[in-house]
Amino acid sequence: MNVAEAVGRTLAALGVETVFGVVGSGNFHVTNALVAHGARYVAARHEGGAATMADAHARLSGRVGVLTVHQGPGLTNAMTGIAEAAKSRTPLVVLAGEATGRRSNFFVDQAALAEAVGAISLRIGSAETAVGDTAEALRTARDDRRTVLLNLPLDVQSRPVPDASGAGIPVPARVPAGGALPAAEEAARLAEILAAARRPVFVAGRGARGARREIEGLADRVGALLATSAVAKGLFRGSPWDLDVSGGFASPLAAELIRGADVIVGWGCALNMWTMRHGTLIGPDTTVVQVDLDDDALGAHRPVHLGVTGDVARTARAVIDLLGGVPYTSGRDAGDGSPGGAGDRAGYRSADLARRIAAGIRWRDVPYADEGGEGRIDPRTLTIGLDDLLPAERVVAVDSGNFMGYPSMFLDVPDEAGFCFTQAFQSIGLGLATAIGAALARPDRLPVAALGDGGALMGIAELETVVRLGLPMVIVVYDDDGYGAEVHHFGPDGHPLDTVTFPPADIAAIGRGFGCQAVTVRDREDLAAVAGWLDGARDRPLLVHALVSRARGSWWLEEAFRGH
Repeated sequence: MNVAEAVGRTLAALGVETVFGVVGSGNFHVTNALVAHGARYVAARHEGGAATMADAHARLSGRVGVLTVHQGPGLTNAMTGIAEAAKSRTPLVVLAGEATGRRSNFFVDQAALAEAVGAISLRIGSAETAVGDTAEALRTARDDRRTVLLNLPLDVQSRPVPDASGAGIPVPARVPAGGALPAAEEAARLAEILAAARRPVFVAGRGARGARREIEGLADRVGALLATSAVAKGLFRGSPWDLDVSGGFASPLAAELIRGADVIVGWGCALNMWTMRHGTLIGPDTTVVQVDLDDDALGAHRPVHLGVTGDVARTARAVIDLLGGVPYTSGRDAGDGSPGGAGDRAGYRSADLARRIAAGIRWRDVPYADEGGEGRIDPRTLTIGLDDLLPAERVVAVDSGNFMGYPSMFLDVPDEAGFCFTQAFQSIGLGLATAIGAALARPDRLPVAALGDGGALMGIAELETVVRLGLPMVIVVYDDDGYGAEVHHFGPDGHPLDTVTFPPADIAAIGRGFGCQAVTVRDREDLAAVAGWLDGARDRPLLVHALVSRARGSWWLEEAFRGH
């Protein structure tokens, strides 16, 4: 067995089941070794797409993602997707061939490339250490929640591995189950703050995935309302106290209630400018608390009154134990307008507020003047119509751009595993690949890709991947014939827009060329074709080319550009 074969065998033996990539000479043998030992290989049409597929698959499967690429240009093609994964702390191992001779046309400083975007760079040092180096890369990605580049030097890959090093593959030790407990004094201080709170709001982020029961249990004891960052959308779906997403995507009622909080607790949430609307959702007298596994994340984006280092679920349980008491129960009214329930801490909750949330927290419940006409559909009308048609069991992936708020906030999802938002780097063009990775992680749900015309055309090669894999995907392209964010940001000031606008493209015809069923949507009646596809065999993906109205930017756009 040589080094390339040993690396593939080790990863497969340690549980890697799915690998994404584009194969060249430098990663040919390691990829074949993975397949030979049971892993599924998913071939993308571009390394950037493969990287994002692996990222999305890791987010929704809960497993370490694996990407395999050629040396040099294979890695540079993948760098935007790797940057997104690194910024999102996605556990991902990138296998890359490496040309170490500086005169090679394939040579680039691959370690420096990885480190420049926040990934960790490791290398197979020798045939004797190949198995251990591979196991360490997987452990680092899994336990430290990092994106790891594992360089495979070309001159090392073919070396024979000593029998002893390839015999018993070491299983890397896991971090203790459940993560770190908070310091006793920090938990006690958080309990004290929540016991005195009158209007607490919990905002959960990526680090709170899997901790719904514990966070809700604590929220019930103190009467807290529940919100999420965009990446954790759906975490509290079904709760009568769910405000949905905090920040630029927040509905008017959600923003009002978050802004009215006297205590905000961020659970595994950065509380950055997006989630807190540049701080405008934090009242002048609001106490801000942040709970995170990483000590260096506390207060990184804004000052906090209390930072708690610890696992989200274990911290919430510790505070519940300190508070004791009986949870508040919604849905009852004492008859005099006071909140019903068995607990003694109603907090922000009341029967009247529960009714307001039920009636008005969703964007689709906010009245609007339809701006469709002249062959173009209002993106709100489009997305509400799709939301009514698509099955509830769905997984929605959203690209970046002016349009992105509409699918993010007008399409409901069943839970946090129903939404995949690769937006830490805010690159357009990742949405279709995101949907592919999400679809393969959750084959039990209808995959929905929401793209702008710019991002769709940027990542169009992966339409062939969707068709080849036989994914029953709905691909919605919000087409305004340009880069809408720039059009609406710079247009009002009279700047020329020739560089960010384009002549019409028949994206439906392009979709048919790849083998999709396709429909062009200009008004709500055109959505009948979507209903027909849903009622049919779904044996081909459906591309919905929506010509959307373009009179103004989306509601969150002005807020977003304040950060630039």
